[in-house]
Amino acid sequence: MRSEPILALAQTMKLDSGDTAWMLTASMLVLLMTIPGLALFYGGMVRAKNLLSVLMQCFAITALVTVLWVAYGYSIAFDTAGMAAGTTNVHSFVGGFGRAMLAGLAPGSLYNTVPEAVFVMFQMTFAIITPALIVGAIAERMKFSALLWFTALWFTLAYLPVAHMVWSGPGSLLGDLGVLDFAGGTVVHINAGIAGLVACLVIGKRRGYPNVPMPPHNLGYTLVGASMLWLGWFGFNAGSAVAANGSAAMAMLVTQVATAAAAIGWTAVEWITHRRASVLGIASGAVAGLVAVTPAAGTCGPGGALVIGVVAGVVCFFCATRLKRRFGYDDSLDVFGVHAVAGIVGALLTGPFAAAALGGFGTVDSAWGQLWIQCKGVAFTVVYSAVVTWIVLKAVALTVGLRVDEEQEMIGLDIALHEEKGYNLS
Repeated sequence: MRSEPILALAQTMKLDSGDTAWMLTASMLVLLMTIPGLALFYGGMVRAKNLLSVLMQCFAITALVTVLWVAYGYSIAFDTAGMAAGTTNVHSFVGGFGRAMLAGLAPGSLYNTVPEAVFVMFQMTFAIITPALIVGAIAERMKFSALLWFTALWFTLAYLPVAHMVWSGPGSLLGDLGVLDFAGGTVVHINAGIAGLVACLVIGKRRGYPNVPMPPHNLGYTLVGASMLWLGWFGFNAGSAVAANGSAAMAMLVTQVATAAAAIGWTAVEWITHRRASVLGIASGAVAGLVAVTPAAGTCGPGGALVIGVVAGVVCFFCATRLKRRFGYDDSLDVFGVHAVAGIVGALLTGPFAAAALGGFGTVDSAWGQLWIQCKGVAFTVVYSAVVTWIVLKAVALTVGLRVDEEQEMIGLDIALHEEKGYNLS
């Protein structure tokens, strides 16, 4: 999704109704990924007493980030005033405030061949789902007020700078480095996945974990949510072409291929290991494939997508099961094990599979040279996200506090925080 400066494009491009119609559709598909897709995916995996809390968190994040995106988010991510290719300055890391409150946006403003308002909306949906992904790592134990403060601060200090460094165009730090991230492998998934790991370590384990069984209460919700994520991801990846063209078509195809391959890969390993195939496993495998192909969707071919999907499914299975048990961290719904790990796998494999020799369509000097560039992009994002997340969590802990008390956790967050029940059996 790397682009030229918005104002420069507006002077050379003309409105295309087909591109506009597709981007309107893609924006709705990506919003569908958070509400209700991610909300149901996560909601089904928690215990029944915490269902509404997860749904509420996803819904509230959607509203909060929308407001912040209009106020200053779009500007910090995409205001390119003062940027110049090959020059490192403050605007290599963050944008300015020249577009705060969407200053300068008009019905006739263009981004590429679509109204800029459509691009603002499309990018807003990415900004919404990224902090919402972190909910899965700290589910069932974080205060609602703490979550809102954390979301606002993390969105401002972690999401917006990384989005700017990758996607804002010539002069951006990681963009100028040559990092390939078509639809958010680093910006969204590694960023959120690492934040999830840090968050679950800082906030601590759920009471009773891992000795008390905490099985998903409704895998039907989870599978429906995963299905919505799969559908919505076509907007996520194919929409990142910002046009209805061959790039969007190929992105859609490779998204389907990688997702199916990862679902089969996870299920096959689970079958070999446990002699069974689970609904939670195949849903998690599919999401791992969706995550892994995201950075590569604009540059890999179907063969590359197949490999990326299988590798992601297998690696994420072991990270979400054995790695988590080995180190004992309570990543409630495997945000790190799926999003960070698959994001890293996909970001790294984007390098070689962008090369024409391996069926790719990227403009790269060499497969292995691009792999090294991808490694640097991944390392930077991991460190940056971890440090910022830790600082934000500590700030919230010292002010409103992070965690509900023991009694509230035992009762469940639905009653304790919202005084409502997800189910009424009377």
